Amino acid sequence: MSYDENQHRDLRPRPSRRGLVAVVAGAALVVGGAGGWLVWQADGSGGGSAPAGSATSADKPGGSKAPSPAPSGSKSVAPPPSSPAPSPSKKAGPLAGKVVVVDPGHNPGNFSHTREINRQVDIGTNRKECDTTGTATSAGYREADFTLDVSRRLRTLLEEQGAQVEFTQDGDRPFGPCIDERARFGNEARADAVISVHADGSAVGNRGFHVILPDRVKAGAADTSKIVGPSRELGERIAGRFLRATGSSPSNYVGDGTGLDVRKDLGGLNLSTVPKVFIECGNMRDPEDVALLTSPSWRQKAAQGMADGISSYLQR
Repeated sequence: MSYDENQHRDLRPRPSRRGLVAVVAGAALVVGGAGGWLVWQADGSGGGSAPAGSATSADKPGGSKAPSPAPSGSKSVAPPPSSPAPSPSKKAGPLAGKVVVVDPGHNPGNFSHTREINRQVDIGTNRKECDTTGTATSAGYREADFTLDVSRRLRTLLEEQGAQVEFTQDGDRPFGPCIDERARFGNEARADAVISVHADGSAVGNRGFHVILPDRVKAGAADTSKIVGPSRELGERIAGRFLRATGSSPSNYVGDGTGLDVRKDLGGLNLSTVPKVFIECGNMRDPEDVALLTSPSWRQKAAQGMADGISSYLQR
């Protein structure tokens, strides 16, 4: 059953940032269980296409020695000005000069602004709700809180590598932004990569993560023709590194075991003009996945996996 970036599977009503490159190292096929699944190696390798549908700190300011006293009778000479500390947005590191937009899915304030987020917006192929509340665990841990926590951890890891990281929202606005605005944010930032962080709301027994890639779409304001290839490479690298960092398996209910899903009904992807993917980190309705999603240590691993994948893509 299709759903958009704001509408998760089996979600119960709630109140309320080149094609695959030749240097990639090969894919590992791991067969397990009845169906088996394709594991993308953590170096971003992926030998084939998934079926459709389916960190260094900034240098410290230099501590130059104090100038020696001037000889007696000589004029005092002022020491040269010390070099300014690096700008936070221009830190040294392997990702220096790169812009990454992180899109924490939904917004904790959406629950109090259902009328505003129900407004329809144009996503190119059709019209959809501005945003939704997202899903939650049966104990009430909200997806919007999960996505903010993981996104903030991800920001720290990427900034330590020198990247300039921008958020579409940081819990600093009453609701939203709408899905079209989220896409526009990455476009206007001329981001080198964008990732939209989510957790799914499917049925009990459905487990694992999956990365959503844009399909080829050209309708109205939507034209993904230039980003399909780069987005696939970004997604494959994130999937591989996420698997390695977290130990989680690819979804057993989406993507035919590849951990990748191609979609053409998501406004956040349809309207993007820069490489962008979504990641569903797990299923908030399944007890086994919930035990991971609610663990701070696992969320740090999840952020590390995303950061590793993004870094791998940006340094290819």
